[in-house]
This record gives sequence, structure tokens and C-alpha cells, in this order.
Amino acid sequence: MAEKEEWLKPEERRGRLTPVLALATLISAFGSSFQYGYNVAVVNSPSSFMQQFYNTTYLERTGRPIEENFLTLLWSLSVSMYPLGGFFGSLMVAPLVNKLGRKGTLLFNNIFSIVPAVMMGVSEIAKSYEIIIVARFIVGICAGLSSNVVPMYLGELAPKNLRGALGIVPQLFITVGILSAQVLGIRNILGNNTGWTLMLGLTGIPALLELLLLPFFPESPRYMLIQKGDKNTAKKALQRLRGWDDVDSEMAEMHLEDESEKADGRLSVLSLLSQRSLRWQLVSIIIMNMGQQLSGVNAIYYYADNIYASAGVEENHIQFVTVGTGAVNVFMTISAVFIVEASGRRLLLLCGFGICCGACVLLTVALNFQESVTWMPYISIACVIIYVIGHAIGPSPIPSLMTTEMFRQSARSSAFMVAGSVHWLSNFTVGLVFPFLERGLGPYSFILFAIICLVTLVYIWLVVPETKNKTFLEISQMFAKRNKVEIKLADVDLPPKESKERPEDMTVLTPSP
Repeated sequence: MAEKEEWLKPEERRGRLTPVLALATLISAFGSSFQYGYNVAVVNSPSSFMQQFYNTTYLERTGRPIEENFLTLLWSLSVSMYPLGGFFGSLMVAPLVNKLGRKGTLLFNNIFSIVPAVMMGVSEIAKSYEIIIVARFIVGICAGLSSNVVPMYLGELAPKNLRGALGIVPQLFITVGILSAQVLGIRNILGNNTGWTLMLGLTGIPALLELLLLPFFPESPRYMLIQKGDKNTAKKALQRLRGWDDVDSEMAEMHLEDESEKADGRLSVLSLLSQRSLRWQLVSIIIMNMGQQLSGVNAIYYYADNIYASAGVEENHIQFVTVGTGAVNVFMTISAVFIVEASGRRLLLLCGFGICCGACVLLTVALNFQESVTWMPYISIACVIIYVIGHAIGPSPIPSLMTTEMFRQSARSSAFMVAGSVHWLSNFTVGLVFPFLERGLGPYSFILFAIICLVTLVYIWLVVPETKNKTFLEISQMFAKRNKVEIKLADVDLPPKESKERPEDMTVLTPSP
């Protein structure tokens, strides 16, 4: 086998999914991304029992039942503190990943999962709903960090021909987390009066596993070489990840990126916003992340129970239909993992937003005729499922992947900080505004989401290039003309072994005066 590897071409050799790379991907995604999805859905099923606990606690403290408006306020805080924490977690991304590294940040982030898991687990014993609200904010910080750092970490570990597939794995585990919460939330399992505190506290288990296992896997080689200047550690990490000793070509590529960025230094968020050579990359990640969250995915899930009920699904069976929808989401995300390298990122985004746009328009029509046409509620259910399929193949997994790919090392952490902040603010906005939209516009609120999907689709069609199987420098070249920057060849020596195979992308982007 060793002899066979000697004659493999460099491109073939770099593209292997080794056990170390596979396990690092699974452990980081399960330990971090899974929690994001789990905590999105964990409060949905036991909401009535949690609100009953709020009422009972208030009654014991004051001697009178809780007012309906105050109970609504407490429950809104319990739900909305999670995306608000996610926003603050996103603001912590750049300083932490630059100081602690990608792997180090993921390990540190487990504090923001284990502590709130214990808090929520003992909330009923402590007779305190305030603990739940605070814990939801803290676990939101965990989600804000993990939703940005895991794609960054995996994007820097993966060879370029596997970067798309591995970049979607975090989103896959988010959907698995949502599905797990939906399954555990079934009334006969933990979604009942006695099991809801345990259900909330289970979020700490993935964090404990990550804390125990991730230290045995390498830090990002790009971080070690470009940001820490530790060539030996970077090379050893790369050798473990690739499964062979000859990694000179990939090391030279990273060294070139290092040399090309020395003039810029590490970019802060403010300098990123003013960087001419990154202007369209920055606009693109903002548009894609806004489109992802403002396209109505959370509103669809919010409306789903009403749609199922109107279609004649019994109240006790709605939870099983919801689980089925979650399973469809997982299946389609798995499909995206296997097709992203063949189809490309851009096509999946265009198809995904196109399907979501059509589903929102058709859902608006179906909801309006649902009372007068007997079979129309089934069309509504079909629209929900079609929307979930569309979002799962493109808008959900691709934006974080492309955030990794569009930026080089010096700007990547700040870019994720911007993208994550937009993601969580948009998430928070939809949760805050949609109930009022639904009350004022009814089913016509989905027309607004259709328009947002269409605008995002048009922008992607006109501006966003295909990035599959490209190095980070090649992707920077693709944006060079739009950003109006000049390109010149870098004078970087390659190892003698690879001197005849100088990569065509070895260039430096220099802003024009």
C-alpha cells in the first residue's frame, strides 16, 4: 500500500478521507454543531409544561396566579435569549480563534454548554424560571461560537476536493440535533411533566464527549503555520490528517498564502469592512446569511403545527408528523454532503432558494383556499415538506461553507464574526417580528419570504462564483476583477520535489491604487 501511495499524483493523494480527518470532523460536529440544533428545538415540545412550571413557581412566590401578559413575556425571553446569546457568541469568534486557535476555541466553548446544562437540569428543584432564561442565553453563546468555529476548523483541515462535503457536516449535525430534540420531545419519552428538565440538561453530554476526545486531534495546520509561525507543528498536523509524510506541496501552498498576506497582517472587523480586495466577498456572505434566516425557515416551522392540524392530523399525532419533517431535513442534508462536490455550491444555492421561493408562493395560495377547498390542506403540508427540502440542500448548509472558502487566513476569523452576527441577528429578528406579521398579514406573510428568497437568488446568480475544488487563493483571484485589484505573481520558492509542478494559482492579490 505504501508503494502504491508513492506514485499517486499530488492531487489524488491530498484528497483522501483519512481516519484522523473523519474522526476530527465527527467529534467536533457532534460536540458543537449538534448542540446548536438540539437547543433550537428542545423547548418546543415541553413548552406547555415549562409554562406550567413558571405559573406554579410564581404562585408559590406571590400567592397569586401569573398574569397572562407576564407569562408571555417570560416565555418569549426563554425562547429569544437563545438567538441573542448566539449573536454575542458570534462577536467572540475572532478574538478567541486568533488567541486559542480553532480547536482550542471549541474546547473552551464547552464551558458555555456544560454550565447551562446543569443550570437547566436543576431549575425545577431550585424553583427558578430565571435560571432557565439565563441558561438559554449562555447556551446561545455556545451555539454562536460553534456555528462559526466548526465550519472554519473543518474548512482548514480538509483538502480542497473534500472541503465542500466536510463543510456541510456541521449543518448535518444541526439537523440531527433538531431531530433528536423532536424525538425526545414525544410525550411518551421526555416531552412531559416529569422529563422536560432532563431533556434540557442533556445538551451537556455532547460537550463532555468533545472535551474528552477532541484534544487527541490536531489543530488547524493553517492556523499553526500562518498565524503562529510554527512550521513543524503545522507539518506534523498535516501529515496526520493526510496519512502520509510527503506534504511539501500543500505546505508550500500555505506558505504562499502566508507570504501574500504579510502586507495586510491580521484583519480586524473594521479593517475588513474597508478592505477593497474583500469588498464583494463581504457583501456576498452578508446577503447569503440574511437570505438564509430571513427566507422564513423558522416561520415555516412555527406555522407547521397549524397546517398539520388544519389538514385533519389529530393533535396527539402532530408531534410524529413534525418528527417526520425533521427526518426529511436530515435526509436531504445527507444528500447535500454527497452531491456538493459534483454539483457545486452555486447550483445548490440557486436551486434551494428557487424551491423555497416557489413553495412560499404556493403555500400562500393553499392557506387562502384551505377553508373552502377540502383537499387544499394536503397541498399546504406538501408545501412545507418541499420548502424544508429546498432549504436543506442549499440555503441551510452552503453559506457557512462559502464563508470559509471566500476568505484567506488573515481575514477568515473576522469574516465569520460578521457572518455569524448577521445570521443570529436575522434569526432573532424573524422570531421577534413574525408573530406580528402573521397576525397582520396572515398567510400573505409568506409572500414577503418569497420575495427575500427571489432577491437572494438573483444576487447569487449575478455575483457569487462557483468555488468547488478551488484553493483559497484561486477563489480570491475569481473576485479580483469585481473588486478591481491587480494580480501579480508571487516569488515563493517551492520544494525541489514539486518545482516542476508550480500551482497555477500561486499569485498575490494587490489592490490597485
